[in-house]
Amino acid sequence: MTTDSVKNNPLICDPVEGICGIPDNTSLQKISTQKAKKPVKLIYFTDPICSSCWGIEPQLRKLKLEYGNHIEVDYHMGGLLPDWSYNSGGISKPSDVAHHWDEVSIYYDMPIDGDVWLEDPLYSSYPPSIAFKAAQLQSNEKAILFMREMREMVFLQKKNISKWEQISMAAEKTGLDVNKLKTDFEGQAKNLFEEDLKLARAYNVRGFPTLFFLNGEGKTEVVYGSKPYTLYENSLLKLFPQAEKSVYNQDWKALFTNYHSLTAKEFSELSNTPRVKCENVLDELVVKGYLKKHTTKNGSIWTLITSN
Repeated sequence: MTTDSVKNNPLICDPVEGICGIPDNTSLQKISTQKAKKPVKLIYFTDPICSSCWGIEPQLRKLKLEYGNHIEVDYHMGGLLPDWSYNSGGISKPSDVAHHWDEVSIYYDMPIDGDVWLEDPLYSSYPPSIAFKAAQLQSNEKAILFMREMREMVFLQKKNISKWEQISMAAEKTGLDVNKLKTDFEGQAKNLFEEDLKLARAYNVRGFPTLFFLNGEGKTEVVYGSKPYTLYENSLLKLFPQAEKSVYNQDWKALFTNYHSLTAKEFSELSNTPRVKCENVLDELVVKGYLKKHTTKNGSIWTLITSN
């Protein structure tokens, strides 16, 4: 894979740098201070089909558990794939992405099945992005669950989340009002999505994930791409040194109560279980009837079985 081919298509991510979309030489500009309810605001530019954003789920989930009292996360959509007509060379069709996603899955140790690009390829990431903005109009918490559900659908279940059929299924599963979502999806959410794109351009965002950490004094730390957990933690502590790490329950049941589904990498990150032991621990819980397991060719995800 050449550097040019990477630049020509943001879906071809650089796993070493941990980014989807290669930045140009424009530096990220200083972000204006924004009012926040908590000491640090985390402005997160992402996209529903960004494989590097899927790659930081373990780190982001841990950051919320350990420092949720000190940070609020503000999600913004970046518009990774407008359509396939923009491409001027390199990766020119959806099938070219399939093998790459399989490679990225192994690098991030997060299950991704690239065959969606062979079986039912997405024409754009805009529909699920607009749907996320529509979900935010109902509930920020449900919108985040909705985003997670859509990501599991595209990365693990090979579902084309550019189709309303799949979007509505994800919405229903996460407790959103599907009729209202449809109305907002076709109306107000489009404008909100355009505002996110303008904001990304104003901040000179050139790839995803991009996370801006801001405090009330106007100081900013930027983490660009999928990086080790300590880098996100250190960025927070630079801006708010007095932040105290919350001690959260690392028992499997508590973790699956907080997060309904976990990959082995996520379970390892959140429970401090050695990565090599995680599958066995989780599989034992499947045998006992507490969890169910969905396996792809590049890894698995475990979901809590809830009683009706």
